[in-house]
Amino acid sequence: MPAQPFRLTSLARLLLGASLSFSVLPMAFADAKAYHIAPSSLENALNQFGREAGVLISFSSAAASGIQSKGLEGTYDPEQGLQALLEGTGLQARAEGQGAFSLQPATTSTAPASIELGASSVVGDWLGDAAQTDVFEHPGARDVIRREVLNRIPGVNAPENNGTGSHDMALNFGIRGLNPRLATRSTVLMDGIPVPFAPYGQPQLSFAPISMGNMDAVDVVRGGGAVRYGPQNVGGIVNFVTRAIPDEPTVKVGLQTETSPSSTQDGFKKTANLLAGGTADNGLGGALLYSGVRGGDWRQHSDTRIDDLILKGNYQIDEANSLHAMAQYYDGEADMPGGLSTAAYKADPYQSTRPNDKFWGRRTLVNFGYRYQEDRREFTVNSFFTKTLRSGYLDQGSFLSLSPREYWVRGIETRIAQGFDLGNSSHEVGAGYRYINEAGHELRYRTPIAANELPTTNSRNDRDTRGATEAHAFFIDDKIDIGKWTFTPGIRYEMIEQQQTNLLTNVKYKGDYNTPLPALNVMYHVTDSWNLYANTEGSFGSVQYSQMPNRVTGGEVKPEKARTWEIGTRYDNGNLRAEIGAFLINFNNQYDSNQTTDTVIARGKTRHQGIEASVNYALDGLSPVLAGFDVYATYAYVDATIREDGPNKGNRVPFSSKNKGSIGVGYTEGPWKANLDSTFQSNQFADNANTRAESADGSTGLIPGYMVFNSRVGYDFGHQLSDLNVAVGVKNILNHEYYTRSFDDNNKGKYVGEPRTLYVQTSVAF
Repeated sequence: MPAQPFRLTSLARLLLGASLSFSVLPMAFADAKAYHIAPSSLENALNQFGREAGVLISFSSAAASGIQSKGLEGTYDPEQGLQALLEGTGLQARAEGQGAFSLQPATTSTAPASIELGASSVVGDWLGDAAQTDVFEHPGARDVIRREVLNRIPGVNAPENNGTGSHDMALNFGIRGLNPRLATRSTVLMDGIPVPFAPYGQPQLSFAPISMGNMDAVDVVRGGGAVRYGPQNVGGIVNFVTRAIPDEPTVKVGLQTETSPSSTQDGFKKTANLLAGGTADNGLGGALLYSGVRGGDWRQHSDTRIDDLILKGNYQIDEANSLHAMAQYYDGEADMPGGLSTAAYKADPYQSTRPNDKFWGRRTLVNFGYRYQEDRREFTVNSFFTKTLRSGYLDQGSFLSLSPREYWVRGIETRIAQGFDLGNSSHEVGAGYRYINEAGHELRYRTPIAANELPTTNSRNDRDTRGATEAHAFFIDDKIDIGKWTFTPGIRYEMIEQQQTNLLTNVKYKGDYNTPLPALNVMYHVTDSWNLYANTEGSFGSVQYSQMPNRVTGGEVKPEKARTWEIGTRYDNGNLRAEIGAFLINFNNQYDSNQTTDTVIARGKTRHQGIEASVNYALDGLSPVLAGFDVYATYAYVDATIREDGPNKGNRVPFSSKNKGSIGVGYTEGPWKANLDSTFQSNQFADNANTRAESADGSTGLIPGYMVFNSRVGYDFGHQLSDLNVAVGVKNILNHEYYTRSFDDNNKGKYVGEPRTLYVQTSVAF
């Protein structure tokens, strides 16, 4: 599979871009290598082969139980070696993509009739390596995005960058009708490490140090994962998986250039990424990852510079024990074009009327961990430290502000999982503990607009607060396989102590929150290709630092709590992958911060319900004439309504579309790959009152639905030219004009969507 460069941008841009402008640099298979695996039990032989080949093999203990392996001697590539290892066992390997395989009963008559594929033999981390097999066995709505883009995930809504998130370093997305502004209601991770600069006290992602050029995959768990991951996971868990350390010495480089000729923004936006690394025979491996961006988007005053450097290391001490480490330095700055008034948008939707708005930030991350895995036991310890600065100039109407904010987060997380058999049942008991200590210092300096000068740290200071959080979280669950059934009862318990001190007034605010979050996941394996699932889980979000001093009608701001219910079915036979499910979320104490007035908007109770569906079909299953073609579609119906008594009861939650989906067709023939797809969504409202008439400042009013088309064609020149891959694409082919709004933000107003954009991608590997 050819390596292709990622576009470095926010999640919102990814969701609305071309279907393959977000391309992945997948982990390449190692070249053929020599194997010396002695005869032993099949389970031990598969574990050894998986480690040496660098592939993920998913199988049940029942499938391998009592089967002996004749071993493996000789030189093979991973797929050939695995098939040779399985000869005579009654099993065969099915490639799942990205170096992952699942074991299936052989189609010949020699296959033992008693083989039943159930729980994976890989215990421990439910997020795993984000393989397709992980998705199929997950008892809830889940998608892993590799070569596709995130807008093909049903139920995910992401407006273009808006408000103080109008730059490439922010994430704006919402799941199942939740307000997408700065992704505050999802647990966002990178390799399992919290991405927000203060995951408990300030979970918003106006600064998200994630570069897609450094990622292998994005794992979106919309339901069924709240016991092991939190807090504030009513909007699911989104885990960004960094590029893997190669087995062999490898250098990969990717470049992308794009431009929007129909806008008034001249110039090109350029992104680049690099992977250099490998693994020695002694098990010591390392990789350097880099991703960067230069240039502006289709809006004026949108120039961006980002540099993201990651160093990864891994040492396989022996078959069971390994160490891993990661260090990241992310530095970026971006002009923010801001929202437009109705009149300004009509005059030129691509202009910017906020020449002073600018954002910058940097983050240092250090991570070190240990893993023990043998037979059906796994123990992990993962520690991390992050230091984040986010700052910027912002026009706030009567004054200009400079708002430097620093955050420090220290954390350690440990998990243990043990698999065992009890009678006719198979168990995987998991338990874990996480400790996080946060500290933050937020300042704001200001100068009057009339002074016509930017503020400095010597200007008037009207905000000086220090926040701190100490949080403990425990979980325990048991994955129980009985025949074709899998039951996973579990509970997570959060204990949080928070405080904020206003150093200007010497007033201190405190909050202590303890809550249990029980959950139950159920799955029934109808066949090896078809399963049914259902689950219920609770979510909890502590009060943010910015909300602690505020009061709303009825008292102080309270923690946000929600309960989610899901039921669905999933089918995957290789050619056809399909899923349909229904969900219900009852959300209590939902709040939004109004930055224009430094107040809290109490939305109160909301209910989110709907249906999500997706299908992907390789047409060669219909006829050999259609070989190379595949079609895909997603659809979500989301009814998100305000249930709190009052004037807004029954209104739609802001920025929630009732209908959203995508449809497309792809074609692969030898070195050629092409696709054509479209995305669509229905209308939205910007405020709780569901105001239809457009305001003069552009912040309220109906947001019309839209549909855009995208296309991409690529050619892989193969090994003879260093795996050179060249692709060209067009986003928004018909140049359809659409827009979103920002309502409760300092740079509120209308934001035009991406016009027709042309791009060229190239990548090489050495």
